[in-house]
Amino acid sequence: MATAHRTTTVRGLDIHYREAGPADAPVLLLLHGFPTSSHMFRELIPRLADRYRLIAPDHIGFGRSAAPDAADFPYTFAELAAITGEFTEQLGIERYALYIQDYGAPIGLRLALAHPERVTAIVTQNGNAYEEGLGKEAWAPVLALIAERTPQTEAPVREISSPEGIKWQYLHGVPEEYRALVAPEAYEHDAALMARPGQPEIQLDLISDYGSNFALYPAFHAYFRTSQVPLLATWGAHDEIFVPAGALAFQRDLPKAEIHLLPTGHFALETHAAQIADLVRDFLDRHPLPAG
Repeated sequence: MATAHRTTTVRGLDIHYREAGPADAPVLLLLHGFPTSSHMFRELIPRLADRYRLIAPDHIGFGRSAAPDAADFPYTFAELAAITGEFTEQLGIERYALYIQDYGAPIGLRLALAHPERVTAIVTQNGNAYEEGLGKEAWAPVLALIAERTPQTEAPVREISSPEGIKWQYLHGVPEEYRALVAPEAYEHDAALMARPGQPEIQLDLISDYGSNFALYPAFHAYFRTSQVPLLATWGAHDEIFVPAGALAFQRDLPKAEIHLLPTGHFALETHAAQIADLVRDFLDRHPLPAG
């Protein structure tokens, strides 16, 4: 089924999103991570669009959505989550399952805290919510920046958005037999968008704000325990950014959570889209979603 590329406006800001599937089908809201966009779902969406209405927005500052200057817009996770919530309301989506990855995890989980009645299930693909999920080496420069933002702490974090840093995020942890499956245009596409004017300031503001997500971890865990929301983790087992312990930790608060560690890295859809689609389809078949 064909994927449509649409744009809507929230608070005067254009939000680009991909959409596929029947208009009256249950909704799966796909929230991408850093440094990518809805482009990361290009292989997954067609595999699920026969049964679900898939909606994948580009966050403000990413992809084809608006990227106002950091001096004019508060690039915080609270703000991105609020805009995403307004985006779903504008589209008339009353209930949905979440698919969260990387930055999409704290954004999506903030939506769940605000309106737990709207979230019917969660699929997390290297989308972290536990301290033990933070890879020590990968997170060391980010934690230093969060503790104190100075030119010295900014410098190594800037490298994360460089072409080399982005390529590493796509290829680290991917075994040799799967590396040929990672499309070069994926990391080249992200690198080109990250090279636009104003992006260094945008991304530094967001990364600096990541500590606000750590502060919400206890609330996320309480939400899991209270709601017992059905959760599926499809996790790259060799991810050095969000390590497998973060996937296994979900079972502490959600004993029935289903955990699948796949032999790949951070961007698991690049190498295992077909397998992840099968896992998602099976999971949602056993946890039927109401029409959105």
